[in-house]
Amino acid sequence: MEAVITAIGELFEIVQRRKADRIEKLPQSGSDRIYFRIYAGMDSFIATYNLNKKETQTFIYFSKHFKNAGLPVPLILGVNEDDTLYIQEDLGRDSLLNKLEQNGHGDYAYGLFQKSLSALAKMQILGDKGLDYDWSLTAKEFGKQAILSDLLYFKYYFLDTLQLPYDKQAMLDDFEALSTYLTHTEYKYFMFRDFQSRNIIVKNDEVNFIDYQGGMKGALQYDVASLLWQAKAELSEKWKDDLLDYYMDQIDQLLEQPVDRVTFVSQYNGYVLIRLLQVMGAYGFRGLFERKAHFLASIPLALRNLKFFIENKRIGIVMPEFTRVLKLVVTDEMIERFEPPQANEQTPLLIHINSFSYRTGIPNDESENGGGFVFDMRGILNPGRFDEYKKLSGKDKPVQDFLEQRTKMNEFLNSVWDLVDITVETYLKRDFSSLMINFGCTGGQHRSVYAAEQTARHLKNKYKVKVVLTHTNQLNWVQ
Repeated sequence: MEAVITAIGELFEIVQRRKADRIEKLPQSGSDRIYFRIYAGMDSFIATYNLNKKETQTFIYFSKHFKNAGLPVPLILGVNEDDTLYIQEDLGRDSLLNKLEQNGHGDYAYGLFQKSLSALAKMQILGDKGLDYDWSLTAKEFGKQAILSDLLYFKYYFLDTLQLPYDKQAMLDDFEALSTYLTHTEYKYFMFRDFQSRNIIVKNDEVNFIDYQGGMKGALQYDVASLLWQAKAELSEKWKDDLLDYYMDQIDQLLEQPVDRVTFVSQYNGYVLIRLLQVMGAYGFRGLFERKAHFLASIPLALRNLKFFIENKRIGIVMPEFTRVLKLVVTDEMIERFEPPQANEQTPLLIHINSFSYRTGIPNDESENGGGFVFDMRGILNPGRFDEYKKLSGKDKPVQDFLEQRTKMNEFLNSVWDLVDITVETYLKRDFSSLMINFGCTGGQHRSVYAAEQTARHLKNKYKVKVVLTHTNQLNWVQ
């Protein structure tokens, strides 16, 4: 990672003819791309590192095409020679989802959704003009094969993981029928493919779009379904209906003839289902297979979203086996299977989390049963060996950045949490009262402190459990 940061600094100096003051790695999302924020004076920029050169080339081409069409996408400032690194303007930190969480479901947020849908209509229809779809990463068009691929993605990575019995041939027949029905639409333009509120950045109350490199030609309805039915946004049924009407008003102004709204909405519902299932497949892959905590935590909310759709919406074709299996997937028992137990005020469990120095020894568990976990952090590169971090601790951001960017700390902690979560869930269900988790390193100041802090945050966020966090060697930290 140090080599990547160095390369970013060199590219930035070429592009901007000045040096970067600081380069900060941003939290990893669901993709393999790695993002950084570059600071230079009062300005900031975004750098992206991606070994998938084709993906980088596609994003650069799409960005330049959309920018030339006057659409709200970031300006590309520079790309390195081997197309693995590029720098773009920084549109800010506030996504539409952030704004929704900060301001609630009021007039301000509703207005931002309207702006997003108005800009989306222009990006789809105006952005389609002159766009060379040979640059698309996978298929040029979201047609029958792409729809089938999304359905099979859900089947393999989520449905089959649940090991529910179903008639395989009948299911494939239903997949065939649904994909054929949805392919027959006359409204095919640029399809964003992942149009959701995290990929809409709000700056000065205006919306901008990112992460459209997966785009292709496809049905207008798909992107609208992606935005309005995103589980995390939790939009009301009235908002969904009203915003869909608003969106159809916008595309009517851009098309030669108004859309047939009955047919448009019927196929829209089909694309809502496709999008919900594609998301469930992604959660299954990233959560159940790769064991990424964020995606595992998202599964119950996504299942409830799917449950509401199945119970309240209709698609214009009959799919008996698929419908039967989907109803099994969204039962309350199935949803509860993915929901972690939650502590409340009466929950007896108290978790003691300690950082410690191996020079002074492992903290003793004074509870009745003793025991607990002890994790040795000394296999992680020690920031304390570098002069600029010696007088800091794992609670300070420069140390946190070092551990997240230059070590395998995140991978280590994900493995730790896989183990600890099993015990915490068992203890909550069995009304146990005490658990101790210890993290040790050489000085008890950097690595162990960071690990203890992050683990406390993880357990409180996931289980709402009571945590006592202690840095046992704090009096001996280098000052």
